[in-house]
Amino acid sequence: MDDHKNKEGQIDIELSQEIAEGTYSNLAVINHSMSEFIVDFINIMPGVPKAKVKSRIILTPQHAKRLAQALIDNIRKFEQQNGEIKDFEGPSIPMNFGPTGQA
Repeated sequence: MDDHKNKEGQIDIELSQEIAEGTYSNLAVINHSMSEFIVDFINIMPGVPKAKVKSRIILTPQHAKRLAQALIDNIRKFEQQNGEIKDFEGPSIPMNFGPTGQA
């Protein structure tokens, strides 16, 4: 896959084919310490008693806040183009589901 063109003041970001394919997740578990936020992306399937963490992303508190702001901005733009995203009641997931992080 082609790299993004490097212009003055921009970062050259490489996206491999494997990463570009993405990983499906329908659950995120977030833990934090004083120095980091840990986001585990999980794929939980109906009728399967065990779910697997597909990816773990570790962020500084500053990057976690920037990510939250970017998500809010992108959701707002998406809803302007496509209408409101409807939230629905899904199966309840116990609060102690998944691993807990320690730093």
